[in-house]
Amino acid sequence: MKIEYAGPRPIISQHGIQFKEGKEDKYVYLMISIQILQAIDKNYTGHKSYSYDTATKRFSNEQIHNILDSYDTTLEEDVEKEESSYALKIETEIEHIKNRENLQESEKKAWINNLELMRNYRIQRAINKIYYMHSIQLIKNIIKREKIKEIDTPFYETYWHVLQTIQGALEEGRNSVHTELQIIKTDQNKLMARLSIGH
Repeated sequence: MKIEYAGPRPIISQHGIQFKEGKEDKYVYLMISIQILQAIDKNYTGHKSYSYDTATKRFSNEQIHNILDSYDTTLEEDVEKEESSYALKIETEIEHIKNRENLQESEKKAWINNLELMRNYRIQRAINKIYYMHSIQLIKNIIKREKIKEIDTPFYETYWHVLQTIQGALEEGRNSVHTELQIIKTDQNKLMARLSIGH
């Protein structure tokens, strides 16, 4: 499957399909993570920091895929595994509903039908998450390799989310590094998000 926007997380039941507010598709954050990835992957001299430039080039879905693929040759394999795994998860959900004794047959049928309607949608969301998490892992590797000390972005929800994800990746595992995510005010009175990284 390719990279494309699916939408917010669906809540599926025998009563219908709703969408959970605040649980956006990771696709929304992928463009920003790819822009950061491309911008920080360079040879550094002097202060090792990155400030997001609002004129940064936007990438097509195909370009995003090609960029990620150039860094990680196992990406397609991982995406295919995730797609199969998620399809199996949906089949397990369907079997669980079929075996529920507290539901009428009409409720079971409606619920299963709703799951089937949203199958590709949910699989696309899972695939987008894999692409996003791969981009975050690549950013983490470059930050550690280049010993980048800080990343500044505009203070908007999407940028903040990406920085939080990078922060979480840097602070997990055996070789974790301490980070601090904060809001700063520039000399031009603009708010910025800053991820400070201690190596």
